Amino acid sequence: MTPLEYLEARLGKPWLVGYPEDLFYLSSLYYYETYQQHSGPILIPWDIDRVEFLAKFIAAVSTSKPVFLTSPNCKNLPQPDNTEDLSSCIMIPTGGTLGQSRFAKHNWQTLIASVEGFKEYYNIEQINSFCLLPFYHVSGLMQALRTLITGGKLVVCNYATVKSQPLEIDSYADYFISLVPTQLKFMMEHFGPWLQRFGTVLLGGAPPWPCLLESARLANIPLALTYGMTETASQIVALRSGEFLGGNSSSGVPLPHARITIEGEKGEISLLGEIGTVVVESNSLFLGYYPDSQTRSDRFYTDDLGYFDQSGYLHIVGRKSQKIITGGEKLYPKEVEDALLNTGLLRDVLVMGYPDSYWGEIVTAIYVAGYKIESEQLKAMLSKSLVSYKLPKKWLQLDSIPRNEQGKVNIKEIENLVRDKAVP
Repeated sequence: MTPLEYLEARLGKPWLVGYPEDLFYLSSLYYYETYQQHSGPILIPWDIDRVEFLAKFIAAVSTSKPVFLTSPNCKNLPQPDNTEDLSSCIMIPTGGTLGQSRFAKHNWQTLIASVEGFKEYYNIEQINSFCLLPFYHVSGLMQALRTLITGGKLVVCNYATVKSQPLEIDSYADYFISLVPTQLKFMMEHFGPWLQRFGTVLLGGAPPWPCLLESARLANIPLALTYGMTETASQIVALRSGEFLGGNSSSGVPLPHARITIEGEKGEISLLGEIGTVVVESNSLFLGYYPDSQTRSDRFYTDDLGYFDQSGYLHIVGRKSQKIITGGEKLYPKEVEDALLNTGLLRDVLVMGYPDSYWGEIVTAIYVAGYKIESEQLKAMLSKSLVSYKLPKKWLQLDSIPRNEQGKVNIKEIENLVRDKAVP
């Protein structure tokens, strides 16, 4: 079935909570009067009403023409390497933290595979979702598609609105809600009892820090940690909330539609507990990057490092590209970030390597303080838990770390701030 056929099958049945049920009419209008007559790729702009975005997406994908979901970073579409056939491809923006326009190529089948894997893992026939994330991003888009395809209900709400006053709906226990770590922290601090009412709170987008997870556990938030990316059409690993509340802080186990292996530097399969590259095989795996016309292999080598424990749970420890080499010593930012956040004095942290002629790179900490505190105090506290080469040599305090709606950091902006304002 095409997306439009799924929508037609739902006529007379509620889908978008709080919206009139005329989306099929609107999508049909776009399909017959606009997109069927359209030549070339179809662009869905990011900065339109989110219900209109859904209507246009459903109509555009039903035509089997190339569809681009644009994002704030998409200024001009890059040209492909050759005359590659992009028919039926759905281009979803990725890599926005670098300010580049790059797209993961999917099709309707890869997105369906993601929905089916989610449905089977949670053993649920009808998926309901309370969506705060934008639909041009895979994490928001897949929430909409899970509800559309399984006959569930979708609540569409802006995060800014919820931050002011959470929306009241019936039967919270029947809904999934997806958050990134910074959103989880804010919601727990201001609307913890509201968050407790959901059936499952999915957490992804960026690595959570240990004290945040412990706070969520103490607050009895039904958290389900996840691992996934645009290239895999959202999550391919998940942890059930009951396991989290029982003390498990891993990313979980692979969903039924995905297979994950951990490989060492020479391509060997790592033993349990050994850190290596996370390699993915999945029915939901993307078809390659646009504008790169090269076809990806069946196995996708991610930038992530992780390991499986003795019980088969996946743990993500960092990214290969973020590895810092300072004075010949190697470290990963997450360990330093976790140590800083565990002080309980900071609201947000980013650790990165900054080029240095003597050290090669120096460990640099960018932080948002919850209290009045100096970098010397933080350095003294860290020296109790970290060896000397892992201690930041540059510090930058900000009112907020520039992040997008998914919690991803704008690296280029941060590098400029570090260059101009960081202190020893």
